[in-house]
Amino acid sequence: MTQESSEPSSIVLQKPPRLSKSKFLSGLQCHKRLHLEIYQPQLATPPDAGTQAILDMGTEVGELARKRFPGGRLVTAGYRQTEAALKQTAEFLADPAVPAIFEAAVMGDGVLIRADILERVCASDGETLGWRLIEVKSSTRVKEVHLDDLALQHHVLVSAGLSVIGSHLMHINTGYTYPGGEIDLAQLFAIQDLSAAVLERREAVVERLVAMKAMVLIPEPPAIEPDQHCLAPYECPFWAYCTKQKPERWIFHLPGTKHVVNQLAGQGVTTIDEIPDGARLSPVQRLVKDNAEWVSEKLGAALQTVRFPVHHLDFETVMMAVPRFAGTRPYQALPVQWSNHIEQESGELVHHEFLHAEGTDPRKSLAGALLDSLGSQGSICVYSPYEKSVIEQLAEALPERRAALRALVKRLWDLHPVVRDHYYHPEFDGSYSLKEVLPALVPSLGYGDLGIREGGHAASEYYRMVFVETDWIERARIQEALLAYCKRDTLALVELRRALKEKAGSR
Repeated sequence: MTQESSEPSSIVLQKPPRLSKSKFLSGLQCHKRLHLEIYQPQLATPPDAGTQAILDMGTEVGELARKRFPGGRLVTAGYRQTEAALKQTAEFLADPAVPAIFEAAVMGDGVLIRADILERVCASDGETLGWRLIEVKSSTRVKEVHLDDLALQHHVLVSAGLSVIGSHLMHINTGYTYPGGEIDLAQLFAIQDLSAAVLERREAVVERLVAMKAMVLIPEPPAIEPDQHCLAPYECPFWAYCTKQKPERWIFHLPGTKHVVNQLAGQGVTTIDEIPDGARLSPVQRLVKDNAEWVSEKLGAALQTVRFPVHHLDFETVMMAVPRFAGTRPYQALPVQWSNHIEQESGELVHHEFLHAEGTDPRKSLAGALLDSLGSQGSICVYSPYEKSVIEQLAEALPERRAALRALVKRLWDLHPVVRDHYYHPEFDGSYSLKEVLPALVPSLGYGDLGIREGGHAASEYYRMVFVETDWIERARIQEALLAYCKRDTLALVELRRALKEKAGSR
C-alpha cells in the first residue's frame, strides 16, 4: 500500500501488539484491516447512526441474557483495564459459589478475550468440572462468523488452562410471541450447542493466529487490493480509505451479481468503461456501462395509471429485539409513524401525518388515523413492497379493521418498478433506491438539511425518544426530526412523479 505523505511510512514497534477477539475476526476478513486497526485506527470510518443502533441493541440483549443465569457475577473492570479485569476474573474462577461469570477476561496464547458468559459446570458434590462457554448475539441464527468467534474463545480458554465442556451460541428466538407481563427469557433466547463445529476449527485457529502475529510485526500494512472480501461478513470500516484513490467508475462499483465483476476483474478490467462490448451483463449493468440517460417510450403510459387523488404514503417502523407489546415477536416490524401527501388532479397538495409518541402499542391508533387519511378513493403511491407488508400485518393484528386495511392493498401503486423499467440516469450508479434516484431527478430536494436522514437512524431515535429519553425538550426535538424526515420521504414521491412526467413529455 502506498502511504500518503501525511501518514507514517513505517511503524516503530515498542512491544508486540496484543491480539483480541475482535482483532482476530478483523484479521480473518483481511490482514490489512487488522494492521490498520492496530496502528492507524483513525483512518476507519465511524459507524453511522443505523450501525450504532444495532451495536447498542446488542449491548441491551447481552445485559438481558445475563438474567438467565441467576447469581452470576459481572467483571466490572473496563476493556482497557486489562490487569484489573484479569484479576477479578481469576477471583471469580476460584470461587465455587460463583455459578457464572459475565464478561470474563482471559489471556491465552497471547490473545485477550472477554467471554460473554462462562457457566460453571459442577459434579453432584459441588466440585467444578469445567466451564460452558456461551456467546450472546442479538442475531436470530448461527452464522459462520459466530463459529469463528467461539473457536477463538475456546482456544484461548484451553490455552489458559481452563476445561471447556461446551461451546454455545445464545441468540434471539423469533418464534417467541410475547403474551404480556414478564418476558420469558427461556423462550426469548435460544441456546445452540456448537461444540462439535467449534472443535473442528481449533487447528485452523492456531494456524491463523501464527500468521496474524507475524503480520502485525511488520512495519507496513500488507498490500491487499480491496474487493468483495471487504464487504463480508460486514463492510470493513476502512473501505472508504482503501478505495479513495480508485477511479470513479472502478469495476467493483458495477452493481448486480459479483460473479460478473470478479470475472471481469480477473480479465484485467479495472473500470466500467473498459468492459468489452460482448460481455454478458444484466440490463442494469448495461445501463451503467452505457453511462447515459435513458427514457422508455412507455414511461408516460406507466405514470398515467394512477387515479386521483393520489396519496403518497411512507411508514417508519421499529424492530425491537425484546418485544414490549402483547402479541408481538422479536424483531417484528411495528409501524409507529406515517406520512401522506395527497395530490389532487388540480395539483393541490395536502399533507397528513401521524406519530405515536407514547410507550404503548401503536398499531390500533395508527391504523385508525391511516384509514381516515387515505379514505376510499385514489391510488396510494409507495416506493417499495414494504408498505404493503406493513398494512397486511396490521390487518392480521387488528381483526376489527381487517377488511378496511385489506382494501388499501388493492389501491397501492408502486413507483419503484416504474422508474426501474422505464428510466435511468447516470447519477443512479446502478441503484434505484429513493436516496439515489431523488438527487438525480430532483436535486433541490435532498435530506442533507435534516437531523435524521435514513430509516435506521429514524428507528433508533424513535426508540430513544419513547423508551430512553426523559428530558422533554430532547423528546420534542426528536419528535420534530422524525416528522420532518417522514414528511420529506412522501414529498419526494410527489416531486419524483412530477419530474418523471416531465421526462416522459420531453420525448
